[in-house]
Amino acid sequence: MANPAEHSGPPELFTTEDPAMEHAMEGGAHTEADGGHAEGPSFIFGPGGWVGLAMLVFLLILVWKGVHKAIAGGLDSKIAAIRESLDEAKKLREEAEALRAEYAAKIANAEKDAAAMLENAKAEADAIVKKATADTKAVIARREQMASDKIAAAERQALDELRAKAADASTAAAAALISEKHDAEADKALADKVISGL
Repeated sequence: MANPAEHSGPPELFTTEDPAMEHAMEGGAHTEADGGHAEGPSFIFGPGGWVGLAMLVFLLILVWKGVHKAIAGGLDSKIAAIRESLDEAKKLREEAEALRAEYAAKIANAEKDAAAMLENAKAEADAIVKKATADTKAVIARREQMASDKIAAAERQALDELRAKAADASTAAAAALISEKHDAEADKALADKVISGL
């Protein structure tokens, strides 16, 4: 077994496949006594360190130029535009709901008006039917009365004609009887009686 004390040189920490990393690690182990100069940790100036340093410088430049303010301003303007769109959408929704409520009320009123018109039409139709029935009954009653009056007039006329014929017949019969049974003396006595009655 090899003695570690026999090893001349710095102890080997570990090996990597990357020669640049290996060189950076070996360089960190050198001291001034070895002919080199003292350096800090090698990862600061390695590839990762340079990328980190470049990123830090880039971010500092962005902050110095006010890019963060422009980004924040852009975001604020986007937020304001979105809020404005939301407010407008809310307002449009309220207007649409108001229109819907208005048209619902108009439809309800139209239905009420239609129902009222239907009731009025039914009432008017009932009134017209009642008036027509009453008028028909009145016309029938008038016609019946006229017919009754005509019948009564015809009956009276027939009776008058019968009475006139009966009177004519009785007058003729009386004249015949008188002419047979009365003579000049009887006529004289009758004339005297009538004159004295006047």
